[in-house]
Amino acid sequence: MTGWGKVAVLMGGSSAEREVSLMSGRNVLEALCAQGIDAHAFDPAQQNIWQLKEGRFDCAFVILHGRGGEDGVVQGALEMMGIPYTGSGVMASALAMDKWRTKMVWQAAGIATPRYRIVRRDSDMRPIIDELKTPFMLKAIHEGSSIGIVKVNADDVSRVDEILAEVSRYDDLILAEEFISGMELTVAILDNSALPSVRIAAPDGNYDFEHKYFSDDTRYFCPSGIDAVIEEKIRAEAMKAFQVIGCRGWGRLDVMLCDDGTWTFLEINTSPGMTAHSLVPMAAREAGIAFEELCLIILKGAYVA
Repeated sequence: MTGWGKVAVLMGGSSAEREVSLMSGRNVLEALCAQGIDAHAFDPAQQNIWQLKEGRFDCAFVILHGRGGEDGVVQGALEMMGIPYTGSGVMASALAMDKWRTKMVWQAAGIATPRYRIVRRDSDMRPIIDELKTPFMLKAIHEGSSIGIVKVNADDVSRVDEILAEVSRYDDLILAEEFISGMELTVAILDNSALPSVRIAAPDGNYDFEHKYFSDDTRYFCPSGIDAVIEEKIRAEAMKAFQVIGCRGWGRLDVMLCDDGTWTFLEINTSPGMTAHSLVPMAAREAGIAFEELCLIILKGAYVA
C-alpha cells in the first residue's frame, strides 16, 4: 500500500464535536494502518496545520467534524499547501455547514425542505410561533451532531425566550424550523452513488447527541424496510441534493419520510461520523462494503478530486 504515500488522518480539532471526531479518527487510522498504509494521526488543535507540509504528507483524510474542520477552513489550508484531501471542497464544505444557505440552494433547486425562519437571541418569537405552530425546532445554524438543537413543544412557549438564549450560546443565527413528524432516514453518498437508506428509531423520537453516539437504545434498520419505489426515489433525490451543493467524495443526508409518502431533506453532512454507532458504515455494510474497504474508497477520492 506504499502507493498511497504518507497519509495524515485529521481528527479532533477544536469544535464542539471534538470527542466524536477523535472516536471517528481512531477507527479510520486503525483501518488504514491495518492495510499497510503509512497513516498518522494529526490533530489541528494540538499541531500547527502547516506541519503537514513540513512533514511531507502526501494526502489528508479529513475526519474532523464541525467548525474549523468541516466548514471549508481546513480544506482551504490544504489547498494552499497543495495537499489532496478527502471529501468536499472549500465552497461545498462551507455551504453544507450552513443550514440556512443549504436550504436556500435546495429550495431554488426544487428539493423539499421544512419551512423555516431565521432568528437571533433578541428576536420576537410570537410571530414565529404563530407561523410555524408547535412543536417546532430551534437549531444553531453552524453546528452538527445535534448540538445546539432543541424541540419547542406547546408547554415550552412560556419559556421560549430562555430556550432561544440557550441555543444562542452556540451560534448568532438560529434556524426556527417546522417540525416534521414521520420516519427518520439517512442516505449516505459514496463515490458518486447513494447507498441504501438507514431508518433510525430513537427512544421517543429523540435522536440527540447521547442517542447518536453513546446509547444502545437507538435502533437502526438497514435495509430501512420502506417501499422499494420510494427508496429508489429518495436515493436519487439525495444524490441530486448532494450534487447541487457541490459536494464530492462522500457524505450523508438526513431525510424525513412523512406519513403521506412525501419526504423532505433536513441537512447534509460532508464529514460524517465513523464511530461504532455511525450510519455511513452501516449503509456501506448493506452494500457489501466492509469498514476497511470503505476507508480506502474515501481515501481514493482525495487523489481523484
